[in-house]
Amino acid sequence: MRPARRAATSMALTAVAALALAACAADTSVESAGSQAPEATAPVSGSPAPKAGSPGATAAGKQPAPPGFHPDSLVTVSFPDGRLSFQHPKSWHVEFFQPSASPLVSTATVSDPTSQAKITIYTGNIADVVASNARRTVLEADPVPGLRGHSVPTPHSSFFVDRSGGTAQYRMGLTAGLPVSPDGKVQDGLVMLGDRVLTADVVFTGQPFANDEEAKAWYWGAEGQALKAVLMSLSYR
Repeated sequence: MRPARRAATSMALTAVAALALAACAADTSVESAGSQAPEATAPVSGSPAPKAGSPGATAAGKQPAPPGFHPDSLVTVSFPDGRLSFQHPKSWHVEFFQPSASPLVSTATVSDPTSQAKITIYTGNIADVVASNARRTVLEADPVPGLRGHSVPTPHSSFFVDRSGGTAQYRMGLTAGLPVSPDGKVQDGLVMLGDRVLTADVVFTGQPFANDEEAKAWYWGAEGQALKAVLMSLSYR
């Protein structure tokens, strides 16, 4: 998980452009269904609601709106340059940290009513690169409507677990396309938005879940769905 105040590395914009070209080339394979490699579990995009009796399910099998996410109780927040925006409940709040306007480096920390940081969202012309050799299991992934057409492949709101060396790291946030491509490749690339990058990560402290079933129960509960709603509300213009 990246910290709220991201340390910008000296990644050249030419390298960022190269990542964007690579992402464009992979778009078709990432967005379509396909086979998986043995070390990765196939991603799920647009998964159905949980079965009756599971957390967050309704009698009709549809997800209710997360608490505080009714249209009349939302606040729309934009980054300082006005291009990237998202929504959150009125009872939550956002703090911006912008150490540089040119090149742009800006981070938003979204906190709940108790002032506990829940999501960090970063956008800028400089970024770090994170690689992973972990075995990834995707628990849920859905394309973000407001980012469709602005980045290739389409960014997803994703919830997954990476396992390496006997440890499990649960992660939730934006991924560049599906968290695992149809050919089984773990996707750790940055989301490209023109000449800038975008990352958004849910803040987990320590080991948040004992196992995947506990993680799924949390995800389909009130907090998990509220955090997903923030990620799904991201929009770029």
